[in-house]
Amino acid sequence: MPLTIGVPRESFAGEKRVAAVPEVVEKLIKLGFGVRIESGAGAAANFSDEAYAAAGAQIASSAAELYAGADMIFRVRPPTLDEVAAMKPGTTLISFIWPAQNPELMQALASRNLTVLAIDSLPRQLSRAQKMDALTSMASISGYRAVIEAANAFGRFFNGQVTAAGKIPPAKVFIAGAGVAGLAAIGTAANLGAIVRANDTRAEVADQVTSLGGEFVKVDYEEEGSGGGGYAKVMSEGFQQAQREMYAKQARDADIIITTALIPGKPAPKLITAEMVKSMRPGSVIVDMAAEQGGNCELTEPGQAVVRHGVTIIGYTDLASRLAKQASTLYSTNLLRLTEELCKTKDGVINVNFEDDAIRGLTVIKDGAITWPAPPPKLPAAPPPKPATAAAPAAKKSGHGAGEPASAKSLAITFGVGALLFWLVGAYAPASFLAHFTVFVLACFVGYMVIWNVTPALHTPLMSVTNAISSIIAVGALIQVAPPLDVGAEGRPDGLILGLAVLALTLTAVNMFGGFAVTRRMLAMFRK
Repeated sequence: MPLTIGVPRESFAGEKRVAAVPEVVEKLIKLGFGVRIESGAGAAANFSDEAYAAAGAQIASSAAELYAGADMIFRVRPPTLDEVAAMKPGTTLISFIWPAQNPELMQALASRNLTVLAIDSLPRQLSRAQKMDALTSMASISGYRAVIEAANAFGRFFNGQVTAAGKIPPAKVFIAGAGVAGLAAIGTAANLGAIVRANDTRAEVADQVTSLGGEFVKVDYEEEGSGGGGYAKVMSEGFQQAQREMYAKQARDADIIITTALIPGKPAPKLITAEMVKSMRPGSVIVDMAAEQGGNCELTEPGQAVVRHGVTIIGYTDLASRLAKQASTLYSTNLLRLTEELCKTKDGVINVNFEDDAIRGLTVIKDGAITWPAPPPKLPAAPPPKPATAAAPAAKKSGHGAGEPASAKSLAITFGVGALLFWLVGAYAPASFLAHFTVFVLACFVGYMVIWNVTPALHTPLMSVTNAISSIIAVGALIQVAPPLDVGAEGRPDGLILGLAVLALTLTAVNMFGGFAVTRRMLAMFRK
């Protein structure tokens, strides 16, 4: 029998997101499910009851009516204990749960014989799980919104400008943590014209920071900081001391600091001390994206924006909710992809398959039994290293580019054969032919060294122009086709020479016009 999905209005104070948008409701119905929406559930995100009804959903007048008729519940925030009590035994709940931080909630959910899939427990190491990764979706939105909040509180432009009233320097933004949220903040701040610097304990993100227009600031201490599932790990005391010294230096120079550092299941690490705040210029801004877990700044007050020592410290815990429509759309799409994995038969019935590593990782309670934490997912084995002997065939190269130097014996044979051929030509060919032949040989040698001996990766637009200009040989072909008027009939070329000249003229014309055409196309690749 097809199941009914219920989407209640979020009860958490200030939460504007909704777990399903009308567009996703239509797709859930195509999967065979019934969908019931609590009246007003999407109002804060600008989704009306009429839009849900038009998409095919039933509208429940109250939360009690919704829970009584729902077999599955989609939520954003974890439910309250009263909401858990209102759910039918056997209901499947899909929501953010944070099982490590909410043991009492976990026990309440288990006592109601529920099956609970915590969207925050998704094993993010699995590449195919990315389509269900709501943490990444929300972090990306939060990083963008953090920069917008900083810009709102900051008293100057982000980008530098030169005006009639004077020169305005660009803002200097430092971002602590280059995960998903940090990278989103880097890209947004750089696009606004700020000078962006960032740091992360994971050295491998340096290239990502640079690609988004930021500068990676490295801690003067060697230690690998990668943890599991895309998170950073707790670092040694020596690294933390070096990191604090670097943060203190950046705080004195930065106009805006955005902190994003979180470690799953642990309080947010304190990165910005009160002394660092005091060292910042008046009017500076700190946006603490880890405020909900205690904050990365010692002076952060979760949920509030306060001014300390002339510095505005923003500790909002609802950054994603401040872009409610966009956040709801992405989150509900993540839940749709999860539902597709649960209901591959498209008959409105789900199968919580523990053989699927992604589903196993998400499931924290099954039929009233707590199954969290899940065992580590089975990741594909790394490919075996290639044997050293496999590199030997790479020595055989074809095409453009310089290869291995020839041996002395090969060079001697090549030059010997060449000298013999030149002697034969010089001994028996007429003097006029010998002069042309000498020019031909030199042209071949120079052409090879200039064009053929260059690696293909270095064939730039300049090389194309060089090819075009080198087609000056067309002048020689034209002289053969139409000799000077003072040349008598006996000096005019015969049919064979004339045909070769026309062919040479045709080929060089292709080279000339083609060279300029290729140059034009290559230069167009670098224009916006």
